[in-house]
Amino acid sequence: MTNSPAVVNYFIPLMKSLNMSWAELKATPAVELEGLVIALSEYNILHSFDGYTAKEIGEMAKNKPQIRTQYNDYIKRRRKYGIDKAETNFSVLGNIKKID
Repeated sequence: MTNSPAVVNYFIPLMKSLNMSWAELKATPAVELEGLVIALSEYNILHSFDGYTAKEIGEMAKNKPQIRTQYNDYIKRRRKYGIDKAETNFSVLGNIKKID
């Protein structure tokens, strides 16, 4: 095996996450391997913050601000694929004072 980027970028993730064998990888065209890797990446992003609430993300983001960016990308992609709907109920925004 060589030290090529294809080994690190394609073969190892597919063998690890999709349990593909070396024979399956060699028999699959490069275009299909690339598509599998892209789909695997999307899947990982779509489920990267499963189980966390927005409040928990806010707490984690206090120590690591980049978490907020990753969480926003997670939400954007979940909406793109129709997993989550954009919030249209303004009551979730918290206590909003009514102006008289």
